[in-house]
Amino acid sequence: MATQAKDLTPDLFATCAAACSAAEKLVDAARVAISAKVLKEGKVDRSALETHQRAAHGYAWYATYAEALKQTLAWAEALAAEDKFGRLEELILEIGFGEYLSQLEGGVPMSQGEIVRPVDLFLSWETVKDFITEDVHHLQLKAANPAIRAELASLIEGALDNNSFGSLGLDETMEMIADQFRRFVEDKVTADAHEWHLKDELIPDEIISEMAEMGVFGLTIPEEFGGSGLGKMAMCVVSEELSRGYIGVGSLGTLSEIAAELILCGGTQTQKEQWLPKLASAEILPTAVFTEPNTGSDLGSLKTRAVKDGDTYRITGNKTWITHAARTDVMTLLARTNSDQAGYKGLSMFLAEKPRGNCEHPFPAQGMTGGEIEVLGYRGMKEYELGFDDFEVKSENLLGGEEGQGFKQLMATFESARIQTAARAVGVAQNALELGLRYALDRNQFGKSIYGFPRVADKLAWAAVEIMMARQLTYFSARQKDSEKRCDLEAGMAKLLAARVAWATADNAVQVHGGNGYALEYPISRVLCDARILNVFEGAGEIQANVIASRLLTVGRN
Repeated sequence: MATQAKDLTPDLFATCAAACSAAEKLVDAARVAISAKVLKEGKVDRSALETHQRAAHGYAWYATYAEALKQTLAWAEALAAEDKFGRLEELILEIGFGEYLSQLEGGVPMSQGEIVRPVDLFLSWETVKDFITEDVHHLQLKAANPAIRAELASLIEGALDNNSFGSLGLDETMEMIADQFRRFVEDKVTADAHEWHLKDELIPDEIISEMAEMGVFGLTIPEEFGGSGLGKMAMCVVSEELSRGYIGVGSLGTLSEIAAELILCGGTQTQKEQWLPKLASAEILPTAVFTEPNTGSDLGSLKTRAVKDGDTYRITGNKTWITHAARTDVMTLLARTNSDQAGYKGLSMFLAEKPRGNCEHPFPAQGMTGGEIEVLGYRGMKEYELGFDDFEVKSENLLGGEEGQGFKQLMATFESARIQTAARAVGVAQNALELGLRYALDRNQFGKSIYGFPRVADKLAWAAVEIMMARQLTYFSARQKDSEKRCDLEAGMAKLLAARVAWATADNAVQVHGGNGYALEYPISRVLCDARILNVFEGAGEIQANVIASRLLTVGRN
């Protein structure tokens, strides 16, 4: 066990708690200032929100930082209660708090090159000065101390050998699950993942079969339907560990999770009994067929039609960015059943069966065609454009048996999908950190390991801190979901932050590799490509910030 910090923790925790309060006051001041610009009669005015989009999105980021600080402190306090809060965890807490507090004062990066500052949120200098309390300033100084960062870098130097970048704060059951899937990744995935990526190959069927035996595809499906019923926290742990090996493997369960959630939330009892056991066992593999060309996140503009014809529906239209479409057996397909109803009201969800394709004939179904979209990363399942021309779906496969419920049914899955995406992002970030650290320790320049140079070590030490903060925010959203509490806000914040952390960590790990990071033969080149997609799918960062801001400005945290 690491050196304990018992004598320091009461004062440190009190200081961090006071800093959390200061951050919350700053965020609340921003809410008041921005509300005056974008609210009309207590509701968000879309035109005003668009005019002040930078401020609103910046507010979403500031609120996300405040929540991340709160959950990082909760993690530390829980570890201390179990006598697991060591020096490594103490440094993560101090540096994480100090750096985020400094960014709240000086500017938060919404993305590369987009820095939002208090002045952008219509905050006065007096408000910012009130934020910089003695506690806040103390933590800022701690994080800025080169000796403190050097000590953290020294502590994580041996983390690759004992897999200890800080205690995750998991209970015994979750620790066992994490260990099980970490071993699976190391034995079955790590050695081959880069070759799958370079050759743009589908993840082998044997890997899918082994994952099915381990319960990946039925992880959150209730036991009565053949699943494990373990909840979203387990989903996070499994998704992170699998994505640490290869995001494609970590994402295989995502499509089953989406399909199962749709059926659990919106399906009839007969549909649950028919489909959920097959999903849980991976007897069938699903794909999600929602997005269309020229619509993106604007689902209300979908044009794909589903016309009732006796006991079938005939689907006509085009879909794009359909993951794993060829090697699947059923599509959760969103289409317009009422062409007279514009927007979301005319949309319905279908469980559209299709024959599984192969490399020679990827789409053998009548009335269905498809073509592959070549992509930079996120390989292993492949992306496709699909065309439907009188493609038939049995009317009994209308989800829930009622037309016009498709958008509502899809919205019910967003919390889980974003929680899982956040967990995948944490796994990708962890992979990037480990690749960067291993290279830095092995690479010698100017007579020593490059890890001995402060700017190299600082990059990796900070990654370890920020990954832990994103992880704890993700865990919090999962626990909220498992407690049957509304968590769309928390899930959105976790996804927003974790996606940025994954990209930043991968980018810095490439920098640590120098020219070799740009070479295809080095796995970090793959991880960089994989990390980039995380801020795009399951709600692009801009969409996510818009949703968070709109929710907070109208109803706050309740």
